[in-house]
Amino acid sequence: MRAGIRLILENDPGITVVAEASDGNQAVELARKHDVDVALLDIRMPGGDGLKAAEQIARTAHVVMLTTFGEDSYVAQALKVGATGFLLKDTPPQDLINAVRKAAGGEPILAPQITKRLIERHLTTPDHATSARRKIEALTETERTVLELVGEGLSNTEIGERLYLATGTVKAHISRILPKLEVTNRVQAAIVAHEAGLTRS
Repeated sequence: MRAGIRLILENDPGITVVAEASDGNQAVELARKHDVDVALLDIRMPGGDGLKAAEQIARTAHVVMLTTFGEDSYVAQALKVGATGFLLKDTPPQDLINAVRKAAGGEPILAPQITKRLIERHLTTPDHATSARRKIEALTETERTVLELVGEGLSNTEIGERLYLATGTVKAHISRILPKLEVTNRVQAAIVAHEAGLTRS
């Protein structure tokens, strides 16, 4: 599987595969050595699992977890330790390339077919919902709208097109939204949006 992913990514002239690891501990070491921008990690890895590796690598790089439909609980944990998103293991080649590019630019990788079930099954509790609704009260009307679209998995460009805003303006809104929600990345902001019932999906 690693060989297949490497082949796909190396076919894109804008992506350089700098390292390949066989287990979690090696992934952490190689990520530090090569100063990577994006790390693709399998949730289940020998020698220190993907979740432990993700927690360490996410401090300096964007982490995208590879998962299957049967691993929702692991995905929830990955998001909590700082992963910027997740992909299904059968993601089509071009979608994989696009996802790595988005991750490198700080965009969240949210598989729409999994996100809603993930939030409902593993992250949302009455306490979380109440806390989320309290947090979004601090947002302006425009910020709430931007957060709603973040929760639906839209990129900055897509949000800008929907709201007739420049991409830089969208980024500025998000930079103000994150501290108000007491989160550090867009995926966590999307979780708050879902918990607060702000998204339509």
